[in-house]
Amino acid sequence: MQNLHGLRGGRGRDSSDSDSDSDSDSELEGEGREPQLLLIMAPHYGGVNRLRVTSLGGSPVAAVWSERGQVEVLDLRGALGALGTEFGEGDSGRGPKSVQQGALPALATFSGHLDEGFGLDWSPQSPGRLLSGDVRGRIHRWEPREGGWAVDQRPLLGHGGSVEDIQWSPSEASVFISCSADASIRVWDVRAPPARACQLSLASAHDGDVNVLTWSRRDPAALLSGGDDGTLRLWDLRSIRSSPSSVATFKQHRGPITSVQWHPGESGVLAAAGEDDLVTQWDLGVERDPQETGEGAAEGEGLSELPPQLLFLHQGEREVKELHWHPQCPGLLLCTGREGIAAFRTISV
Repeated sequence: MQNLHGLRGGRGRDSSDSDSDSDSDSELEGEGREPQLLLIMAPHYGGVNRLRVTSLGGSPVAAVWSERGQVEVLDLRGALGALGTEFGEGDSGRGPKSVQQGALPALATFSGHLDEGFGLDWSPQSPGRLLSGDVRGRIHRWEPREGGWAVDQRPLLGHGGSVEDIQWSPSEASVFISCSADASIRVWDVRAPPARACQLSLASAHDGDVNVLTWSRRDPAALLSGGDDGTLRLWDLRSIRSSPSSVATFKQHRGPITSVQWHPGESGVLAAAGEDDLVTQWDLGVERDPQETGEGAAEGEGLSELPPQLLFLHQGEREVKELHWHPQCPGLLLCTGREGIAAFRTISV
């Protein structure tokens, strides 16, 4: 992507609002130019339910869940190489362009789930280790081998509904978490036999399906989940056995949560998306000022109803399915939805 200056529906800002001449000059550099996207399109067997990317030996590979019940690992090296050649710095073209159509080489394929699924994650601790979970509640573990992957045919069982999301621990190579349409969250350790791999289960983590979860990279004990009930719930794995309840619950979305992710560099900062077409940014380290309660709250009753941890509400996207913080550009958030890919950043982060 290049020339990320344009805003949907116009700039929405008067030139008189410029803070300085330098700001005006920098904005004018992108005036009249559309954001540019170069892409390579490749055929895929069935609709894509979920996609996760990692790097193996310096080469990017993608694991892809198909609605046809098949999980593939695809080699992205050739496609990204072609993009780098065609889309050099200073390219002054306008709008989206397509380079060519072709196949992405499949490094491995697994059809043993016998149904479609959504849970998918690469291990950050053990390169090439992969998990895939299906709508029947089955989770399979992939281990890298010379020339491909070996998939354990013995599924990890425990969930009574679809495995909606999976995430490996950022600090322990054998531990992962999963959430399900059965309203539960489970913690697993793959060193144990499949029948005893589930180490902890929260039977009613949400009032309905648990759709997504994310493990903090800065605090390995902090876990965040989002469900059909529209809530975000914070969990502390250090105290969860003695007190199986969330540390905090945040309710701002008016529809099911579809995606949630911790900020990669800011502790306590996260972003979430919901079926209410809202993208929200939060800072869980913020607490309400006691002076804002009482008589003062009556004057701004509408504002006082907003959680103090809520930093920003982004509107205008439709049916946002997934969001990700950019790992290198601070505060840049990417969202995928019905209208394509949206990239934005705020002054809040």
